[in-house]
Amino acid sequence: MRFIPFSIHTGQENMQIDSDLLDNAIIEKSTEPIFRLYGWSPKCISLGRNQRNFNCENKGIDCVRRLTGGRALLHDNEVTYSYISPISIIPNGEKISDSYKYISGILINFFRTLGIELDFGENKKISTHFEYCMLLSTGADVCYKDQKIIGSAQYRKEGYVLQHGSILFGYDKELLESIFNEEVKGITTVKEVLPDISKEVFVQEFEHFLSQL
Repeated sequence: MRFIPFSIHTGQENMQIDSDLLDNAIIEKSTEPIFRLYGWSPKCISLGRNQRNFNCENKGIDCVRRLTGGRALLHDNEVTYSYISPISIIPNGEKISDSYKYISGILINFFRTLGIELDFGENKKISTHFEYCMLLSTGADVCYKDQKIIGSAQYRKEGYVLQHGSILFGYDKELLESIFNEEVKGITTVKEVLPDISKEVFVQEFEHFLSQL
């Protein structure tokens, strides 16, 4: 696996890097998976590929559109990952749900090294009311004790998959509710699950884990 260490960029830069990595893998016909870790500065709202426009400017926060689907996410106090590989190397990779679980299994295995057991959430009826992506729950979400902690989305192109997602380290409940005009519930964070770990140490542990794959 090719591992790209944690780095911080603007929303536009982060989405361009993921897009370029995917396109280069396709051009080079690469069979080696890519796993990248990154952060965002300044805070940014990303919109799903086909999501209707969301008024970010009035919120005073950057806004970018993702290649992947899903709904709006506020990228603030989190660690984001992206994974790119040929669909053919993923067991049953042609099935979207199976590929989500295969890729998300990497995240679950990492948290296990920290003594935390995560699992996949249950499918729940999706309400079109929710604008904030982390409030939606599918069988591919990664949860801690039924509380969503990682939200992911996919994009497929020419036999390759890009999956990226938000690992919540912490969140500003008041800010989220003011942006999306809805109550934030049913989610948890790394800081709540592992109160004694800093983001820097969390990233270092994650990088060490990935470097061994």
